[in-house]
Amino acid sequence: MSFSEYVVSRWDTLSLAAAEHALVVAIAMAVATAVGVLIGLLFHDSPRARGGAIAASAAVLTVPSLALLTLLIPITGLGWGSTLVALTAYAFLPIIRNTVTGLRGLDAATVEAGRGMGLSRTRVLLQVQLPLAWPLILTGVRVSAQMLIGIAAIAAFVDGPGLGTQIFEGLSRLGSVNSLNATLAGTLGIVVVAILFDLFFYAVSRLTTPRGLRVRP
Repeated sequence: MSFSEYVVSRWDTLSLAAAEHALVVAIAMAVATAVGVLIGLLFHDSPRARGGAIAASAAVLTVPSLALLTLLIPITGLGWGSTLVALTAYAFLPIIRNTVTGLRGLDAATVEAGRGMGLSRTRVLLQVQLPLAWPLILTGVRVSAQMLIGIAAIAAFVDGPGLGTQIFEGLSRLGSVNSLNATLAGTLGIVVVAILFDLFFYAVSRLTTPRGLRVRP
């Protein structure tokens, strides 16, 4: 069976796996973005707190994904639970770091101008600093999303959702009929999901960021 015939014959399975792959990454990114940006907003002015947050999120990335997923099984079980916790944990570093960097890299005169207009510290943070730092924050979110799309494939080891199942299935039957097709279908499917996510963030960047503030990842 050729690769194209394999894809056509298993289109329902592949499309469902791709949708699950995208969904688990999207949920993890939504949680990580909300929490990560909040941590950056709260701790960017405190050297010890922001250093601790960045160090902790960086330490998570040193843990091999397969090991972390395995360690989570007794706590969150197989499937979606362990996958979501692991992906969310891996997403934090670029988001927190870029939020802190974006907020701390603003021109002090701009911040003082906001305070001079009578805005409270919280309103300056939310209405002046956050919008100006948004392009860099979005870049961190974009990088995290691309990273998670690849890591999500490993979640098949703990019965997680997504295209990783196709890859693991193909590798486990290497040399047998359609083993290469299954591996290739899973791999190319992940590439397609990554491209779609990047196009989405590109569109968000174009819609929410003034031309002069856009930042390339």
